[in-house]
Order: sequence, then structure tokens, then C-alpha cells
Amino acid sequence: MRKYFSYLLTLFLISNLVLGQNKKGSSMSKNNTEHAILGGGCFWCVEAVYERIEGVSEVISGYAGGQTKNPTYQEVTSGKTGHAEVCKIIFDSSVVTFDEILDIFWQAHDPTTLNRQGADIGTQYRSAIYYTNDSQKKSTEKALEKASKIFDKPITTEVKELDNFYLAEGYHQDYYENNPNAPYCAFVIAPKIKKLGKKGLWDN
Repeated sequence: MRKYFSYLLTLFLISNLVLGQNKKGSSMSKNNTEHAILGGGCFWCVEAVYERIEGVSEVISGYAGGQTKNPTYQEVTSGKTGHAEVCKIIFDSSVVTFDEILDIFWQAHDPTTLNRQGADIGTQYRSAIYYTNDSQKKSTEKALEKASKIFDKPITTEVKELDNFYLAEGYHQDYYENNPNAPYCAFVIAPKIKKLGKKGLWDN
């Protein structure tokens, strides 16, 4: 009976130890969670790119940088709200850093075309980085300086502190994954994904 009691006690202590380690690991992962707010043209493209990056747990399409509260897609595309189409990129900084997120940003769009990405024209398609803290601000300033030496033309990327991020309508979320055969996805996003994949940003 005494041996059986000792056996149960040992199991209890081991299970609590493992549980405590799991909680600690979960807490550490949570503490490493950060987010970046980036605009690089149509948010369907930005979303499709970052959803493939290791360390990124979620990409949410939305609007930022304007003056209208809770804007709709129709209002944003009118150009009257001042918002840019952006993505909220949630990532584990122990796997991919904010600096690396920005390195990908410069490769995923053309920051030298003002209010335009390809055939998408309008202020809502502007290149933008909306930092959320001083650390991101400093990293962005360094990234801009670095990028300016890569591109031949002046960089037009808007850089300012995030005011508000507004969630885009449900049908915009995971758009490429849900609509791979849509014309825009097939002729614009798919070639971009293929091109960036060849650069080694992810496994094709």
C-alpha cells in the first residue's frame, strides 16, 4: 500500500512539473508575439506574401492612416477617407524579427511609385509603415536608410505612428487562399508569390 501511495505521489509531482513547463513555454511564446502594420498596395497581395513567412501566425487585412472611423471598403476605395489598405502581421519575434519583416516588405512591393502598385492606382494603395512603438520607429528609420541605397528612385513610403487599425470586411480575409482562381489572384498575386519564392523567402 505504501509503495502504491509513493507511486501515485511520484506521478502527481511529475505531471505538475510538466504542466508548469508547458505553461512557461506558452507564456514565453506569448511574450514574443508582436505585430506590424504595413501597406504595400492591395492588401490581398500583402496578406498572401506574409502568410507564407515562417514565424507569422496570422495576417489580417484592414485600413489605417485615414480620418474616417470604421470605414467600409467602398468608402476607402473612393479615396475620401484617407486610409491605406494595410495588413496587420502577427508574428513571433523569436522566429522572425521586425527588421526581417521590413526586409521582406521592400521585396514584396515597389515603394518608389506614389499611390500606386502596378495597375492599382489611388491613395489607398500607397506604400506605408505604421509603427506602434519607439523600437519599431527606430527600426523603420534604419530600414528606410538601407532601402534608399537599393532603389534607384526616391522611396515614397509613408511612415508614421499608428492611430487606428480598422478590420476589413470578412470577404477580404484570406482572399488569395479562398479565391485562387479569381482573375486578380491568378494574374497578379500568383506570379508575385512565385517570384518571391524563387528568392528563397519560403519553400515553394
